[in-house]
Amino acid sequence: MLDADLDNFESVLSTAEAQGSGPLFLLFLANRDPAIGHSWCPDCVRAEPVIYKTLDNSNKQTTLLRAYVGDRPTWRNPAHPWRLDKRFGLKGVPTLIRQRKKKMKGERGGILKD
Repeated sequence: MLDADLDNFESVLSTAEAQGSGPLFLLFLANRDPAIGHSWCPDCVRAEPVIYKTLDNSNKQTTLLRAYVGDRPTWRNPAHPWRLDKRFGLKGVPTLIRQRKKKMKGERGGILKD
């Protein structure tokens, strides 16, 4: 599992692409809020354990890159770089994207269920 933020995302993504032979998953999440001890995004809090469990139970060797979008004001900015990046077009967090052969593919939608 690798972690990235806006400042180091491209270099961490390159490392992740070079690391594994299996699927690469990009998980875009809200940052943790030190005042409350967990993510400011309740959907992220609910989704993370489900995503980790699903990937852990996979028969394939996977690489997970967690990309933190920032605090609430940073993410709410319509000019947030990952909202504008055509590779992702993020509209909400959490978002899980499976990258195949350096082309982003994925579903953007609701929360995963157990």
